[in-house]
Amino acid sequence: MASTAAKLQDRVESKDFAKLLAESLGESAKFEGNVVTGTIVGLTDDFVIVDVGLKSEGRIAVQEFSKPGEDPEIRIGDNIEVFVEKIEGRDGESVLSREKARREEVWIELEKSHKKNERVTGIIFGRVKGGFTVDLGGAIAFLPGSQVDIRPVRDVSPLMGAPQPFLILKMDRARGNIVVSRRAVLEESRESARSDLLDTLKEGKILQGVVKNITDYGAFVDLGGVDGLLHVTDISWKRVNHPSEVLQIGQSIDVQVIRFNEETGRISLGMKQLEDDPWKDVAAKFTVGEKFKGRVTNIADYGAFVELQEGIEGLVHVSEMSWTKKNVHPGKIISTSQEVEVVVLDVDPDKRRISLGLKQAQENPWKKYADSKSIGDEIEGEVRNVTEFGLFVGLTDEIDGMVHLSDISWEDNNEEALKAFNKGDKVKAKILDMSPEKERVALGIKQLTKDPHEGKRPKKSSASKSEGKGEVVTATVSAITSGGIEVTVGDQKGFIKKSDLSRERSEQRPDRFAVGEKIDAKVIGTDKKGQLNLSIKAREIDEDKQAMKEFGSTESGASLGDILGAALGKKTEESEEKPKKKAKKADAEGEEKPKKKKKKDEE
Repeated sequence: MASTAAKLQDRVESKDFAKLLAESLGESAKFEGNVVTGTIVGLTDDFVIVDVGLKSEGRIAVQEFSKPGEDPEIRIGDNIEVFVEKIEGRDGESVLSREKARREEVWIELEKSHKKNERVTGIIFGRVKGGFTVDLGGAIAFLPGSQVDIRPVRDVSPLMGAPQPFLILKMDRARGNIVVSRRAVLEESRESARSDLLDTLKEGKILQGVVKNITDYGAFVDLGGVDGLLHVTDISWKRVNHPSEVLQIGQSIDVQVIRFNEETGRISLGMKQLEDDPWKDVAAKFTVGEKFKGRVTNIADYGAFVELQEGIEGLVHVSEMSWTKKNVHPGKIISTSQEVEVVVLDVDPDKRRISLGLKQAQENPWKKYADSKSIGDEIEGEVRNVTEFGLFVGLTDEIDGMVHLSDISWEDNNEEALKAFNKGDKVKAKILDMSPEKERVALGIKQLTKDPHEGKRPKKSSASKSEGKGEVVTATVSAITSGGIEVTVGDQKGFIKKSDLSRERSEQRPDRFAVGEKIDAKVIGTDKKGQLNLSIKAREIDEDKQAMKEFGSTESGASLGDILGAALGKKTEESEEKPKKKAKKADAEGEEKPKKKKKKDEE
């Protein structure tokens, strides 16, 4: 009996323990991991003691109730929301947290906003891989880089630290993950603002916008729901190399609508259009021939741009930079930001162009030399360069004179005579012509001596048995080779080298001649076999000089075409005049003869 009673007692105690355990577990499940309401029952310097209805109170650090640098606004008896981490910790006290309670409250509110698709406010405060971290009033969310703005943003600094509206894209309470988007908010606002703005948008309208992004070619400006492009050329009347020199992201600016395409929605904006055009009355400000000081703003292969005043630039072409430095890059003559003196050469207000001259503001060394010398003067100088068409002889430190190939020697083959000169040689020469306008001084070495063939050289002759050097003859093409053409002059054979077929390089082609064709050429010598060496190029040079001597003038400004035209015209007039003279003579003779006959009859 005793053993049976003992068994029954054990069963009763076992049931009571299970009940108590279940109640204890139920109480733990009810509190742990949840936010409950507690009452402040005590305050110390470091802790706040809170009673949440458990076996023991919990302690929470004072810092969780206050902001940095401020005293907590709490009193004994206040009811507060706390998060129960553990019912009983190491010291037997409840483990509570005010900070986690706040987070739980925020999560609950964020979940409600997420279900209703409502906007939430947050602050971007840090960068992480692939995006940024956002504080949503206590809960930390992730903002992907692609969700920051409608367009890619290179610099997010202006957006950080300021409250921004966001939409929650995804929430995972178990993992504590929240993903938000600022772009979705902007797209919603953009559509409504865009429609309102486009209804009233027109060319010429002045708007206020914010610089949204900067590129090499301009800046995108947010006009409040729609973006417009401010091209770099429309930022200012003065030269702007890069928009970042004038604009910054986030800067508020006034712009004018220049063009608006309703079909594509593209908007072109301008800032300089809000200012007075500096090119107005530019012709009156900058007269041709006047000197001005300016600053070099840009250098190109073809010249340099000089700013005469803010918004007005002129171009100094490379040909107008120096009297003596030819085929030199402008950067070797002047430098960017250098102050220079220039002369206005031309003004075109319609094309907004001003042509400037740098060399015109300096003394012309060619004119200075021409004023100090006369044609026919003998000079001595150093050979500074030897080319296939002649010698360049130094006249001063700055300028050179040229001895043409045909003015080197009376006797020798011109090309052979040229080989006798080397760079650095001292030579004497005679001034044949001076043209400061063309920046040229023509020299001659053979003119220092008398022409040994003077009075003996025929102007032109037909083929003869033996032709003399210097004569112009008519030859017949007998064969064409890659190195030149073979000809016959009467009974003699001759050859014209490829380089002697014409003065122009493009015409020095044997294939442009045909066998049997007759050509005029100058005899320049004979080879060992007695074959004539001829040159069409030498004949052309002589004809040009003769035409210049008879019809040209260095002061007239006549071109070679004008001179030859005049020569041909004179020849035509002479040929037309001869028949007239003969007719007059015949008429006169006809009238005279009857008179003589009448007189004879009278006698």
